[in-house]
Amino acid sequence: MDLRDKRLRTAALLQWADTAVAIDCGPDFRQQMLAANAQHLDAIVMTHEHNDHIIGLDDVRPFNFKQGGDMPVFASEKVQKELKTRFAYVFTEGDKRYPGAPMVSLISIDKNTVFNIKGLTFVPIEVMHGKLPILGFRIGDFAYLTDVLAIEETEIHKLQNLHTLVVNALHHTEHYSHLNLTGALALIEQLKPKHSYLTHMSHRMGKHAEINKTLPDGVELGYDGLRISVPMPNVP
Repeated sequence: MDLRDKRLRTAALLQWADTAVAIDCGPDFRQQMLAANAQHLDAIVMTHEHNDHIIGLDDVRPFNFKQGGDMPVFASEKVQKELKTRFAYVFTEGDKRYPGAPMVSLISIDKNTVFNIKGLTFVPIEVMHGKLPILGFRIGDFAYLTDVLAIEETEIHKLQNLHTLVVNALHHTEHYSHLNLTGALALIEQLKPKHSYLTHMSHRMGKHAEINKTLPDGVELGYDGLRISVPMPNVP
């Protein structure tokens, strides 16, 4: 059995120096952080409000208790609205607040909000997830795009000269809100990063070993536990 065919929900953990930042926290967040042996977490960056990207928020509790403070969560206003609805107990204030609830500090971002976390600059990229505008992120020469169907030309310019691109490829047939394999490869050909990894794949993509050998040079299927080293200029 190839363990690369066991696919949890899509997420990423960025680590540099003594800093760790999660991109999204879906239903497998706890399992993924344990598997990564993540000892601390400095922030979470949200791409969008769908359940498979936010519903693990409650599991920031251990990091709160270890670090003794609120978890910064960078998210758009519409994502924040969903978080406050689904996790109302987290955002209750005063005497009604449950003392064991996760501690979260929401920080507003949008496609024009370039922000910094512990010395690294995050550039939001607006992409279309079907008809829903969501965010991807560029950090140095690395870009992480998930749940993409299309990218407007006004945002494409933010993705030039990449070293590494991570992008979704759901399966082989057309989908109303996700790139399929053909669409993902077309985007990669347009952007021409040095290396690309495909993520957010369903079981209908097929077996890792079989599909991987059909991909162009410089393109690979991602898998759970994959570690990528990307050169980052001016990392503290």
